[in-house]
Amino acid sequence: MASERVKAAAERLAAARRRRRPIRVALARSEPADLDEAYAIQAASLPLILADAGGGRTIGYKIGCTNESAQRLLGLDAPFHGALLSPFAHRGPARIEAKSMAIRILEPEIAFRIGQNLLAASTPWSAATVRPAVAAVMGAIEVVDTRYRDWKTVGALNLIADDASAGHWVAGAESRNVGAVDYERHPVVLSLNGQVRERGVAGNALGSSLNALAWLANELNARGGALRSGDLVTTGTCTAVIPAERGDVAVADFGTLGTVEVAFD
Repeated sequence: MASERVKAAAERLAAARRRRRPIRVALARSEPADLDEAYAIQAASLPLILADAGGGRTIGYKIGCTNESAQRLLGLDAPFHGALLSPFAHRGPARIEAKSMAIRILEPEIAFRIGQNLLAASTPWSAATVRPAVAAVMGAIEVVDTRYRDWKTVGALNLIADDASAGHWVAGAESRNVGAVDYERHPVVLSLNGQVRERGVAGNALGSSLNALAWLANELNARGGALRSGDLVTTGTCTAVIPAERGDVAVADFGTLGTVEVAFD
C-alpha cells in the first residue's frame, strides 16, 4: 500500500493537472526522496489522472531524457520513463485544446508496438534482442506538459513523479516493415506552420531507437515489471524540441514512415 507521503504527492499532482494550477517550486523540492519514491508517486497518480479524464487505461510507455545533454542538465546518468494513457493518445492528424496544457513542447519520436512479452532473463535486453519483439513501428509527436510552475528547476525526480512530464501523444500510421528502418540514421524533420524548424535522426535518442527500447525493457524488469505484447513505446525526441502555441500546426515528417500532424485550437 502506498505510504501517506506518496499518496499525498500523487493527489497533489493529479489536482494540479485537473485544476490547471501549477505546483510551486518550493513545495516540489520537498519530494520525492529518491528514484524509487518518484516512480511510486507516478504509479499512484495514474488512477487519479484516469478518473479525472473519465476513465481509460495505460497503453504503454514514454521514454524521456534520452540524450546526454538533457541528462547532465537534470543530474542523471540514464533516461527515465512514464506512462502513455489512452485519454491523451491520438491518431494523427489530431487537434488539441491549447489551454488544456501549461506548456506544449513538441518532440518528434520513433515509436513501437510490442508484439511479445519482454520478461526478465539472465542476459539483459539489447537492440538486437528486442528487435524481433517489435510488431510495428511508427512516427509520433509527443507533446510534453508539466504540472510545475518552473519545470526547468524542479529536478529530475519531480519530473518522473509527474508521469515524466507527459501531456499528449499523437501517433502516425503503423508499419509492420520493421526491418526496413535504420534506427540510427532514419531522418526526421519537424515543421511548425509550414516552416521547417528542426532536423534530426532516430539515433539522437540513445544512439538508436532500439537502444532506447532495450533500456526500457531492462529498466522495467529491474523494477519487477515488463513490456507486454500490445504495449506502445515512444522512444525519445529525434530533434531539438520547440514550443507550440494556440493556432499552431506542427508536422513531423518521418520519410518512409509518413507524417504526423497536430494542431492546437
